[in-house]
Amino acid sequence: MSMLRPYAAQVGAETYMTLRRGETLLLTVGIPVAFLVFFSTSHVISTGPGPSVSFFEPGILALAVMSTAMVSLGIATGFERGYGVLKRLGTTPLGRPRLLGAKVTAIFFVEVVQAAVLVPVGYALGWQPGHGHAAAAAGEALGAAVLATVAFGALGLLLAGVLRAEVNLAAANGLYLVLLLLGGMIVPLAKLPGALAAAARALPAAALSDALHASLGAGTAVPLHAWVTLGAWALGASALAARTFRWE
Repeated sequence: MSMLRPYAAQVGAETYMTLRRGETLLLTVGIPVAFLVFFSTSHVISTGPGPSVSFFEPGILALAVMSTAMVSLGIATGFERGYGVLKRLGTTPLGRPRLLGAKVTAIFFVEVVQAAVLVPVGYALGWQPGHGHAAAAAGEALGAAVLATVAFGALGLLLAGVLRAEVNLAAANGLYLVLLLLGGMIVPLAKLPGALAAAARALPAAALSDALHASLGAGTAVPLHAWVTLGAWALGASALAARTFRWE
């Protein structure tokens, strides 16, 4: 129990600090809601038969996971490292593994807040998750979101742990834009050139998007390749982040 106390305390502190930052709330809640409403009602992107919200709700949920776990976490941690906050934490009993674990765990709580906002908005726009198989769809979507959170969180911490704060800020935002364009969250992967679409499916963004579109959109089982890709990125990025993360 004594080993869990520093971890639990850090989870509480990380969650509080994340939810009280105005720019974080804009990125994690405001922008996803605006995207969902705009793209679901404007019809600027063709998504095939059925209401547009059936495509954009799973896509925006995937976007919310990526923006919170990778961008918000990575940028905040990078500046904490630059300001010397992490160096001071390094002198406490928390330790590097529990610090990284606490940061990723706090992201799960933020994602619950995001889902609590985005899901009702989707319902209001006419979304029907899983076409009548909502319980099974929610279970598969939750599993995919957990793996993706670990993968994206580890990527954010990987950048934050090796780059200067200003460079990390640019790298995190640049990677976010690349994954947004290639992730099938806003633009369907089928609209990308064949070779580019195939390469994109090896990325965690497209894997999460495929998983949520299957479970929460079409109401079908999550493709095996999506589980494999998310699992590989979660394990690989976590191992690399834990190995390379520096306190200062």
